[in-house]
Amino acid sequence: METISWTIAIVLWLGAFVGLIYPILPSSVLIFASFLIYGWLVSFAPFNWLFWVIQGCFFLLLFIVDYVANALGIKKFGGTKASMWGSTIGLLAGPFIIPFAGIILGPFIGAVLGEMIVSKTPFRQAVKIGLGSVAGFIGSVFVKGIIMAAMIIYFIVLVL
Repeated sequence: METISWTIAIVLWLGAFVGLIYPILPSSVLIFASFLIYGWLVSFAPFNWLFWVIQGCFFLLLFIVDYVANALGIKKFGGTKASMWGSTIGLLAGPFIIPFAGIILGPFIGAVLGEMIVSKTPFRQAVKIGLGSVAGFIGSVFVKGIIMAAMIIYFIVLVL
């Protein structure tokens, strides 16, 4: 049963890291699910209350980083809520509309269109805001990857 649980956990972790690039996959939920599945199939004994508190904080931090990085990237380049919404919509739709490149082009185009349509921002400034959106996304992928790795390493240290 332990081999099955490790296999499931590793598959979920891989899916979580794919979710960094394709945000439609709920990365934090996949990692948390791996802990629960391991506990159900093997044992919850290695996981004390401190483990769950720390992992819960990491879980919340993943959501905060996602929002804050995008907001900082857009705000730093002068964007408004329109570009934040456009970027978010582009981030979710982009990979489906333009496979692979859509992960970068989606937030960029969404932020640019949001600024130009809603805020009547000139094209040149809207492009700068779009670049800020992409910078925020790339920054969030990097930071979330580190947090997710920390979650997994902490789990492995307790289990082994």
